[in-house]
Amino acid sequence: MPINIEMPKLSDTMTEGTLIKWNKQVGDTIEIGDVIAEVETDKATMEMEAFDEGTLTSVLVAEGEKVEVGALLGVMLEEGEEPGAAAPAAQSAPAAAPAAASPESSAPAAAASQQAGATATTYANGDRIKVSPLARKIAGANGVDLTTVEGSGPSGRIVKNDVEGKSGSVPAAASGAPSALAASATALAASVKSKTQAATPAAPKAAKAPAAINPTFGGEDQEIPLTSMRRIIADRLLTSKTTIPHFYLHVEADTAPLMMLRKQVNAQAEQTHGNKYSVNDFVLRAVINAAQAVPEVNASYNGDSIVQFAKIGISVAIAVEEGLVTPVIKDAANKSMLNISQEVKGLAAKARDKKLHPSDYDGGTITVSNLGAWGIQSFDAIVNPPQAVILSIGTIVNKPVVNAKGEIVAGQRMDIGVSCDHRVVDGAVAAKFIGEVKKLIENPALMLV
Repeated sequence: MPINIEMPKLSDTMTEGTLIKWNKQVGDTIEIGDVIAEVETDKATMEMEAFDEGTLTSVLVAEGEKVEVGALLGVMLEEGEEPGAAAPAAQSAPAAAPAAASPESSAPAAAASQQAGATATTYANGDRIKVSPLARKIAGANGVDLTTVEGSGPSGRIVKNDVEGKSGSVPAAASGAPSALAASATALAASVKSKTQAATPAAPKAAKAPAAINPTFGGEDQEIPLTSMRRIIADRLLTSKTTIPHFYLHVEADTAPLMMLRKQVNAQAEQTHGNKYSVNDFVLRAVINAAQAVPEVNASYNGDSIVQFAKIGISVAIAVEEGLVTPVIKDAANKSMLNISQEVKGLAAKARDKKLHPSDYDGGTITVSNLGAWGIQSFDAIVNPPQAVILSIGTIVNKPVVNAKGEIVAGQRMDIGVSCDHRVVDGAVAAKFIGEVKKLIENPALMLV
C-alpha cells in the first residue's frame, strides 16, 4: 500500500517546518536510512531519513515551502505496487465525467468537483493560500471554497475555526438523496470535528492582539522572508520580554589571575591532550560551580509552583548565520573542565555545519551568552524561557583600577551580568549567585579543585 511521507516533529517546540531540499526525485528507489530531504525546523536544519523502503512516486511539497507538522510531503510505493495507487485520495484530481453520463452519475462528479475546489492551493491572482492541513481536510469534506475564506491565524493562515460550520453550495443535481461521496464527506467532517473537540478543551476567546506596526518600503528595499529559526526566536523572545518580569544585576571581576592561570594551563595542555582552554571555558566552569552553591537559580516557573532542577544543564549561546542557537552541556556539574571545553568546541562546529539535533537542545537550565569576542563590554541578555537565569559576559578590558592599597594601577576587568525571572529568583539570591561567579573568576584555582 502507499507509504505517506509526512513532515516529522523534529523538536519539542516544532509546529511547522520548511522543506529546504529534496535529496530524492520521483522514480528513485529509497532504502531505510536514506536521507530523503533536508528540513529546517525552529532550531536547526536537519536531514530527514527514510523509515521505510520503496519508490518515490509523488512529491507534494516544493522546495522552500513551509508546512505544518504532519502535513503530507510525498508518497512512496512498495515493490510491485501500481504507480496509479501512489497519490492519496485527498490529493488526486477528480476523473473527467464520460460524455454520455447519466443525471444520477453527474451528482457525484459535481460533488467531487466542489471538493476539489476546496483543496485549491492558490488564489486567482496566483498567491498561495495559507491553510493548515486540518482546515483543508474539513473544507474538503464540507465543500468549502478556500478562496472565499478569510484566515484568522498567523499571517492570515486559514485554521479550522475559519472553515468549521461553513458549507459550499450544493449543485441542483445533488439535491434529494445524498450521493455516496456526499455521505462520506459528511461522515468525515463529523469525525474530524468530534475528534478535534475531544482533543482540544473549550477555551475562552482570546482578545485580538494589536496590529503590528509594519515598515513602509519601496522597490529598492529587500524583503527577506523569516526562516523557521528566526520566527521562533522572535516569538520566544517577545513572550519572554512581555510575560517574564526581568531584573538585571552587574558586577566587575578582576580577570588578571584568570588570564595568568589560563596561560599556564594551556602551556601544559599542549604537552598532554592538546586542548587549549578559552576564557569562556573558565566562565562556564564558574557558572556551574556557582549554580551548585546557589541552587535556587537552577529553577523554572511552573504556573503554581517552582521546579528546582537536580542537574545543571548549561545552554551555550552560539551565533550562526540564521540567528542564535543554544545547545546544551548536559549534567555539566559532573563533567571535567576538559570535557566541557571539548564539548563546547564540538557543539560550535555542529552549529556552524547545521548538524545540531533536537537532543542537543534538551536539558538546559541556565544560559550563558558571551559577546566578549565582539568587543562588547556590557549588555543585558533576555531570559531564555522556561529558564530563570541567563548570564551576559563582556570582553576583558585593560583599564586603570584602584588596588587594595589605594593606588591607581593597570588592571584587567570583565563585566558579568545576570538577567533573572523575578517570579523565581529574588534580588538577594541573584546577588549571591553572581557574587559566587565573580569569586571564582578572581580565584580561578578554586575551579580546578
